[in-house]
Amino acid sequence: METVLVYRGRPITRSEVAFIRELLAANPQASRRALSRMLCEAWAWAQPNGQLRDMVCRSLLLALSRAGHVELPAPRCRWPGPPPRPRRPPPVETDRTPVVTRLAALGALEFRQVRRSPDEALVNSLIEMHHYLGYTQPVGEHLKYLVVAGSRPVACFVWSSAPRHLGPRDRYIGWSAETRRRNLRFVAYNSRYLILPWIEVRYLASHLLGRMTRMLPAEWERVYGHPVYFAETFTDPSRFRGTCYRAANWAYLGRTTGRGKNDQTKQPNRPMKDVLGLPLVRNFRHLLTRA
Repeated sequence: METVLVYRGRPITRSEVAFIRELLAANPQASRRALSRMLCEAWAWAQPNGQLRDMVCRSLLLALSRAGHVELPAPRCRWPGPPPRPRRPPPVETDRTPVVTRLAALGALEFRQVRRSPDEALVNSLIEMHHYLGYTQPVGEHLKYLVVAGSRPVACFVWSSAPRHLGPRDRYIGWSAETRRRNLRFVAYNSRYLILPWIEVRYLASHLLGRMTRMLPAEWERVYGHPVYFAETFTDPSRFRGTCYRAANWAYLGRTTGRGKNDQTKQPNRPMKDVLGLPLVRNFRHLLTRA
């Protein structure tokens, strides 16, 4: 089959384009959103938890339209001006009394998965105020955690879908482009990790990482219907050494090229980051490289 376009690693063939044209012709009054859902259902294009890949499919239709392969109906809704900027999480008030103690004296630590819960706004706000990168809405599958000691927040985690192309990770796992496309959903990306600045407890950061990664595969399967077998993150070597990750048995995999995922110039345009990774199961490489 002749490939006319590759979208997110998925080859789109000429026969599939012909099918989309027939779908468009058979539903001339349908909106772009409705057509996207029809195509997802026709292709059985769904996430492991059963949710249709509607947004991905809409992006595919737009890419095919821009390449001249299909003609989409006019958008039903248009912004009157430039797209609005993402709203930043508003600040929240929380107890900032310094906590300087030993890990054993901190008491019981509770991990709360807060996505789509009242505490999600608290996590977003704490990261926006106290993480050097601020808050950015995760893309794709993602989980957010608030760690509390008693009633006081001490840390936040955000996990999301992994970047599609990451040379050091891909070489470490040893998978092909095809198996990476099929199995990338089994990799979790730690996009934010924050110990609140007034919490000073030695070994706390690596202790929380160890507990978090042990529970992550089951938590991911509970929410999304599939586990994760490998975890990864970036650290900025100009700011951090990644000490807590290394203490929690994460391995240094290499350094990014500084070109970003949408690079067109093949020239660095952002800071280069260290890539760290952690197998979450013993046979992770077998699970991630199987077809």
